Amino acid sequence: MWFKIKSYLFFLLKSTNEHGVHSPFVFNLITGCLYRKTHTSKITAFNLFSKKIKSNFTVIEVEDFGKGSKVFKGNFRKIADIAKVAGISSKKALLLMRMVEYFNFHHILEIGTSVGLGTAALHIGNPNSKIITLEGCKSTAFQASEMFRSFQFKNIEQKIGNFSDTLPQVSAKNTFDLVYFDGNHQKKATLNYFNECLKTMNNNSVFIFDDIYWSEEMQEAWDEIKQHPKVTVTINMYFWGIVFFRLEQAKQHFTIRI
Repeated sequence: MWFKIKSYLFFLLKSTNEHGVHSPFVFNLITGCLYRKTHTSKITAFNLFSKKIKSNFTVIEVEDFGKGSKVFKGNFRKIADIAKVAGISSKKALLLMRMVEYFNFHHILEIGTSVGLGTAALHIGNPNSKIITLEGCKSTAFQASEMFRSFQFKNIEQKIGNFSDTLPQVSAKNTFDLVYFDGNHQKKATLNYFNECLKTMNNNSVFIFDDIYWSEEMQEAWDEIKQHPKVTVTINMYFWGIVFFRLEQAKQHFTIRI
């Protein structure tokens, strides 16, 4: 708890808004995407998906390959509870939709499907995008696939299994505009996934890391990622860390309040 308080206070001291940014690329991103409102139609679409999954009280047995839950004590969980506790928040979902629309991402990798809320946000952001989403647990992946089918979401390919097995298979054959990391909150795993996903990047690719202050080791992972020689621009939003690889940009790190 003390780490969370200390890290957030430090974030607030360092953070700024668009007026403290001197990069045209980042300034335009902030004003044209991060601080804009989400289209009402997209909000409605996401809320319908979210409402349905949060009213599903089916109990499933979850196999967790990551750090584990700070809330759940056992492996038997209601779908509704998973969605409320582990699913993407409405704030993040709307922001994710705006980013997908703003950059017009067409090839997306999501590491950590869970019950599909994040995937839904990615799809709604650009319904024409092709999404590959990785999930370790068969039970939650099945629930997500049923939701995608129910809402007639197209162009979503699920890969089920341990990320250490499925991610190399995917990275060997694909290039992605966006990689959304939301499947494991351990330093070693996060850095391994980051390095594996570097094989899939191009100059305009964007990596988004969820919960970079989830723990001290996740903050350490974020700090290492920022210093990687291929990384040029990063944006620390506390709940997310965003990474760019644009060679035309000078290496800069921004801390932005959203």
